[in-house]
Amino acid sequence: MKLVNKHIEKDGSGYVTLRPEDDEDMWHVYNLISEGDHVRSLAVRRVQTVSSTGSSDSYRVRTNLTLEVTKTTFSSAASSSQSTSSGEKKDPTAALQISGKVVEENDYVKMGAYHTLDLEANRDFRLTKTSGWDSIALERIQESTQEGRGAEVGAIVCGEGTAAICLLSEHMTTVRQRIDTSVPRKRKGGTSGHDKAMENFFSTVYQAVLRLIPYQDLKAIVIASPGFTRDSLYDYIFQQATLTSNKPLLSSRSKWVKVHSNTSHVHGLVEALRAPEVAKMLQGAKFAREGAGLDKFHKMLATDELRAWYGPEHVALAVDRGAVGTLLISDDLFRSSNPSTRNHYVQMVEAVRSRGGESLIFSSMHESGQQLNMLTGIAAILTYPLDIEVVEMEEREEKERLEKEKKKNGSGLVVDDEEEDEDQ
Repeated sequence: MKLVNKHIEKDGSGYVTLRPEDDEDMWHVYNLISEGDHVRSLAVRRVQTVSSTGSSDSYRVRTNLTLEVTKTTFSSAASSSQSTSSGEKKDPTAALQISGKVVEENDYVKMGAYHTLDLEANRDFRLTKTSGWDSIALERIQESTQEGRGAEVGAIVCGEGTAAICLLSEHMTTVRQRIDTSVPRKRKGGTSGHDKAMENFFSTVYQAVLRLIPYQDLKAIVIASPGFTRDSLYDYIFQQATLTSNKPLLSSRSKWVKVHSNTSHVHGLVEALRAPEVAKMLQGAKFAREGAGLDKFHKMLATDELRAWYGPEHVALAVDRGAVGTLLISDDLFRSSNPSTRNHYVQMVEAVRSRGGESLIFSSMHESGQQLNMLTGIAAILTYPLDIEVVEMEEREEKERLEKEKKKNGSGLVVDDEEEDEDQ
């Protein structure tokens, strides 16, 4: 994404002008825009005029509108292939609609009128956050506009007759193509039908790899499957590359990794990326750190549950006590329509980081983020064990103590007033 202009004051006020370029950029924009923000962009508006004779006419005009956001809708076509059979890249397919009321009047639109903006790739828009730019929003701006950002890993999750061709960037898992072919079972006395079907299946996957996976630019290409399909597919790909003298593909051989997964579906990627050989190649990648963090949390939950907490209320208690070593939080929580709720989570992230802890913000467009969402969207690995029941009891006792003090102070004021009246 291009950062066209940025004007943000120290107090958090100001605006940025951005130009999204692909589907992942549209996802970033969706996470940046909150209810109540002001968005200015080019819009097409139908205008109706009435002549002196009473006849009416309508026409469309292109004008810049500024809306106060009431609703955002993101739709991704990530599950469909974004390349044609000739390998030409198609335009971005994600759509983002911003609904709200007009806050700057012009010749065509009155103040307070409602409109829906369609934010599109390669079209500039200006975003002003009325509640101020917090650290999470600024961090997302920095990440999304960083040079050289793009897909880092290719993946083929497969089984007999089924495969998903995926590209993984820091914030999205894009399924470029799904392949599903019928493969008959092996039968006694002959396996020719099964072998021929698998040959056709491997050929289809190979052609998809050539079209959809930029293997020269990626850090790693992972082939994952429950059985031995990954080995057969790997051998077929490089056998065909040798027969056709595909030197770029042959030179990328060191990037290809075969790993086990318990399923042939896309969510098997989380397990595949945790494999040591893959993790070594992806050291430093954001989604690799997220996957490792989630794996560490699950292991801690199984072995030392007093150091593995999840749920908004429980994690907030742990953050208040300075006990969180690693905070796992989904970007879903920052899209709350309530500014105070969003600020609450922002403050939790900042509190953990200020004490030297690690805060991992998971993308809900990755499988690891979706798994975290099933755990309420927030979890924490503590630096020392804490019993939830004991902490909650201490919190209740402290609350009761404060209420008693408040009542005592209040009754004391009443007595003082009565004594003052008697003196008079």
